Amino acid sequence: MASRILNVGLIGFGLSGRYFHSPFLSTNPGFKIKTVVERSKNEAQEFDPNIGNARSVEELLSDESIDLVFICTPNETHFPYAMDALENGKHVVIEKPFSATEEEARQLVAVAKEKGLILTAYQNRRWDSDFLTIKKLIAEDKLGDIVEYECRYDRFRPVVPTESWKEKSVPVGGNLYNLGPHLIDQALVLFGEPLTVTAEIRSVRPNSEIDDYFDVRLGYADKLVIVKSSLMVYENFLRYNLHGTKGSFIKGGLDPQEETLRKNVLPTEKPWGVEPENRWGKLHSEDFTGIIESEAGDYAPFYQNVYDAIVDGAELAVKPEEILRTTRVIDLAIRSSREKQVTTY
Repeated sequence: MASRILNVGLIGFGLSGRYFHSPFLSTNPGFKIKTVVERSKNEAQEFDPNIGNARSVEELLSDESIDLVFICTPNETHFPYAMDALENGKHVVIEKPFSATEEEARQLVAVAKEKGLILTAYQNRRWDSDFLTIKKLIAEDKLGDIVEYECRYDRFRPVVPTESWKEKSVPVGGNLYNLGPHLIDQALVLFGEPLTVTAEIRSVRPNSEIDDYFDVRLGYADKLVIVKSSLMVYENFLRYNLHGTKGSFIKGGLDPQEETLRKNVLPTEKPWGVEPENRWGKLHSEDFTGIIESEAGDYAPFYQNVYDAIVDGAELAVKPEEILRTTRVIDLAIRSSREKQVTTY
């Protein structure tokens, strides 16, 4: 049994609030989802009738019993809502993107530090099946020194009439802010800070209002790291290409957790996060060529780490300094694409 139960408030109950956070929070004995901010709907009560409803962010933040707030709202609101939550003494988890700029991120980190509060970003893709598999292969030196790393996260989403803010030309919108934080964070976890950032960010779909394509290249002294995403890739199975001094690893397919959660399956269901065999990657090396069974993905450790950091003072898995470097790379990528030049990290 948890030594202390943290009361949680969710601001927003869309995809992330409903299908990512609520299943893990509700099945971890250290958390109680007390209140969800929904301005007009009552979808949180459909998930769990015991969850309270707030019709405004102010109503939620004025509740002194709320310990931890998850911000799951449109991108441009992340910074002001997070700042308000911190100023009200709440620990905070922010959905990606953490903020619009590195400067905003630094302001949030400074306030959290000053107030002794836990602040982190929801970088769940560190616990994806494919990424855990790649980390293991690198740790076991199966590939030798990596000389080239490419990660793609593509979708096929032709522009259709929609009122979704994700397809509108809004502040802090577009694909770089949507999928970029995941891919950039993974690369920086593996390889650390780059020397240079070079990027092309553009629209490739007819009638698109947003940037729906990015190619961000992180330059290191001994390797090239490429992260790419397009919303106009019909055959979008490919995910990872790694080439090292001892071998190559090629892998496709997405971690199965999101599709499982969308079926209203809770993460207490076992086995959890196990990839189908057709998504397993292939290792090519002098010693071995063949299929490598994927590690099971599991987002639960992210939530447990947040609990441990708040209650027991444990070190955060997704640290503020790691969040800052991701926001810095995004800033530099935007500048590089706009000015059509290599930027120095």
